[in-house]
Amino acid sequence: MNKKYVAFIGLGVMGYPMAGHLSNNGYIVNVYNRTKSKSDQWGKKYKGNIFDTPAEAAENSHIIFTCVGRDEDLKEVIEGKNGILETIKPNSFIVDHTTASANIANYFYNKFKKINVGFI
Repeated sequence: MNKKYVAFIGLGVMGYPMAGHLSNNGYIVNVYNRTKSKSDQWGKKYKGNIFDTPAEAAENSHIIFTCVGRDEDLKEVIEGKNGILETIKPNSFIVDHTTASANIANYFYNKFKKINVGFI
């Protein structure tokens, strides 16, 4: 796992420019967005790698940023088929920017703590 690799899951109004700032500042950004055309658009503007699943984007990333719509979306990109949980490595970090509930944040904090992954 290379610490210069980061993943950004969710390229909406906030995530798109945030992932772009990371790219512009020397990080190798692996992106995933449910709407593929949004990822393709991002890839034309910034340097980075576009993936078809959250699992693929997270696989070699030290830090995984999530910025999706709500609790259910966060559960999908983390625990769903081809979700982050399938490939995340111990000693990685997830930084969640989703406007989500405290319950889901506590749920994932405790879940990731058991596998030595940070969640904030």
